[in-house]
Amino acid sequence: MLKEFRDFIAKGNVMDMAVGIIVGAAFTAIVKSMVADLLNPIIGLFTGGVDFTNNFLILGGDGAVYASLEAAREAGASVFAYGAFIMAVINFLIVAFVVFMLVRYVNKVKEAATKQEEEAAPEPAPAGPSELDILMEIRDALKK
Repeated sequence: MLKEFRDFIAKGNVMDMAVGIIVGAAFTAIVKSMVADLLNPIIGLFTGGVDFTNNFLILGGDGAVYASLEAAREAGASVFAYGAFIMAVINFLIVAFVVFMLVRYVNKVKEAATKQEEEAAPEPAPAGPSELDILMEIRDALKK
């Protein structure tokens, strides 16, 4: 059973998947940083500096007012954090678009490489006579 498990792990598709997950996690960190550090400030310029993250409603509260979502959560208030959800959706759309553009670019590169290989592939060498052809020649030679 251990040998079978080792063979399963050693298969190329399992290793490819593992590498993909590791690279994906690193890529996620890069994209999150791009969204948080580069794109969100630009979006903030167009929305007048509005950051939806701190938009929330107090559910069933005692009328207390909190300065931020963090303060409300620390106080133990029941909050409906719709702003954080809106920002998560915006971040998801941006990440999905970036991943789409990356996959699109990689597919174009693969397609170009495949096309180049097909064009550069040498024509198959003409096959020599088959075994049957040789036997027929021997037969014909013996008849003479």
